[in-house]
Amino acid sequence: QVQLVESGGGLVQPGGSLTLSCAASRIIFSIFTTAWYRQAPGKQRELVAAITSGSNTNYADSVKGRFTISRDNAKNTVYLQMINLKPEDTAVYYCNAHFSKYDLDYWGQGTQVTVSS
Repeated sequence: QVQLVESGGGLVQPGGSLTLSCAASRIIFSIFTTAWYRQAPGKQRELVAAITSGSNTNYADSVKGRFTISRDNAKNTVYLQMINLKPEDTAVYYCNAHFSKYDLDYWGQGTQVTVSS
């Protein structure tokens, strides 16, 4: 069974930093586009950042310049480095792996990020 396991969430003060990790198992990780989404209470899930198998990246406008997505195919892991965090970044962050050719789509269980003083 495919598993995506996120880690690295927590409570941080405004202006602080966190790095999220997502480790995948039982998939050929390198061929997947991987992404981070987030969902705040009462809001829809939104795309935060994505990185393709060729390491092309895209970001939501709200996080450009503050968040960096990267991947290590040897470790089957995708990362989200977050700096200058703001209270509006508070959400549950979800890892996603997608392979469009065969419409394969997998999600992690989510990790809570809370930005508060």
